[in-house]
Amino acid sequence: MPAIIVSDTEQERLVALAMAVIGRSPDIAEDLLEQMDRAIVVDGDSIPANVVRMGSVVRYRTDDGRERRVTLVYSGAADIAEGKISILTPVGTALIGLAEGQSIAWRTTDGRERELTVLEVRNDARD
Repeated sequence: MPAIIVSDTEQERLVALAMAVIGRSPDIAEDLLEQMDRAIVVDGDSIPANVVRMGSVVRYRTDDGRERRVTLVYSGAADIAEGKISILTPVGTALIGLAEGQSIAWRTTDGRERELTVLEVRNDARD
């Protein structure tokens, strides 16, 4: 698994979110908790500009060659039609903390293992 970076405040918020949904979405909550456990935690001002965080606009490619551009948001702001994906999705949990050029394996909701590679991260459109 690649190293990931998250801010201290985002880690606290994401751990609390995972704990809040663990009863109804145990798989995704456990995946998010695992990501937060292995993350390198830094002060918010120390996160490199090319690292995915909440509110980032991310362009990534999946192992089937398809490219997507999404904005990573909290579940209340998710809107597939607008390209806003929730952190509480397999792709959202996989993306958090990755830097441009990094790849990660993730499991779809139907259990298939896939891989994605981050191509571009923009953090100027923060939510």
